[in-house]
Amino acid sequence: MAMATAHPTSRVPARWQDYVQLLKPRVMSLVVFTALTGLVCAPAHVNPILGAVAILCIAVGAGASGALNMWYDADIDAAMRRTRGRPVPAGRVQGADALALGVVLSLFSVMLMGMALNWFAAGLLAFTILFYAVVYTMWLKRWTAQNIVIGGLAGALPPVIGWAAATGAAPANAWLLCAIIFMWTPPHFWALSLYTSEDYAKAGVPMLPVVKGAAATRLQVLIYSLMLIPVCVAPAFSGLGGAIYLGVSGLGGLVFLLLAWRLYRSRAGEAADPRNDDGLYDVRAGARDARNLFAFSILYLALLFATLLGEHLMGAAPLELFR
Repeated sequence: MAMATAHPTSRVPARWQDYVQLLKPRVMSLVVFTALTGLVCAPAHVNPILGAVAILCIAVGAGASGALNMWYDADIDAAMRRTRGRPVPAGRVQGADALALGVVLSLFSVMLMGMALNWFAAGLLAFTILFYAVVYTMWLKRWTAQNIVIGGLAGALPPVIGWAAATGAAPANAWLLCAIIFMWTPPHFWALSLYTSEDYAKAGVPMLPVVKGAAATRLQVLIYSLMLIPVCVAPAFSGLGGAIYLGVSGLGGLVFLLLAWRLYRSRAGEAADPRNDDGLYDVRAGARDARNLFAFSILYLALLFATLLGEHLMGAAPLELFR
């Protein structure tokens, strides 16, 4: 499907902050954090300067993906409360400029990664950018209610890229970090979509609540949550995580499941747009169970990767029961 062009009502001069916003800095921060965890957990010594270059390349690649996404999705963004203030639909940045920025940053990040670290990591980075910008943004997002499930691979790959930058390889533990993010993505975003479904419906995006309804979405959130927690605990038994990680993943997983169960038993997503404003967290009573799971899911993922990162930086001994 060709991109539909947004037609903002006014044009205002772009500021440097608008170009930063094109890079989706909040998403970039998560990408950098998980990639750094992969790089540190890899069983190899990395020169600190080269390590910093690797993280820079991954950050720039994530920003490039964001710019390409905002270029192509300007029509969708203009129709949604949460995204209508973004630089392209708001008219502060021209779509062609966002496209050019995304292409230039993509080429820069991949080439620098290949020349400074290794071409395997560079290839993974290139694949991630293409998967997010082309497969997810241009195809899956507008075509199937499973867009988040399949498209979640793009957001799950940064720790594998970080690991590959350090070692030139991607063993099972690197892919286990990828699997955590991949399985985390559906309940995280479907919880959000339960109280932003009107936006997606207006924009013509076939998110699960729009296509299957709120009840089916709540059930899918619960099912994916039940599959997620064992994956999150698994690093404690693969030689990757230690005793602290086992406690964090286990206790946090129980809270995650409790919130998912409460969401399943609720009626979240069945009322009109429950937000009190354009924000993600200020919602009326009917959507609080969805909001709570969405918010905790961010904390849970951050705690998992922070614990792994901390254990490896401190040299904590991993559990090796089934290694």
